[in-house]
Amino acid sequence: MGKIKSHKASAKRFTLTKSGKVKMNHMGRRHNLGIKNTKRKRGLRKASYMSEATARNIKTILPYA
Repeated sequence: MGKIKSHKASAKRFTLTKSGKVKMNHMGRRHNLGIKNTKRKRGLRKASYMSEATARNIKTILPYA
């Protein structure tokens, strides 16, 4: 049986932790930063973890992560 291809766009955006959680960066941190206040931008800096319901979908398209 052959290998399963992983979804490359998702592989660049999400990483799996050792405990099995899906780690991701926040959206809205690329451009138009002058409009957003400092507190909001500071909150977007940190990575966050995806909810378990959506993490299931990501784990299926990243089989070897």
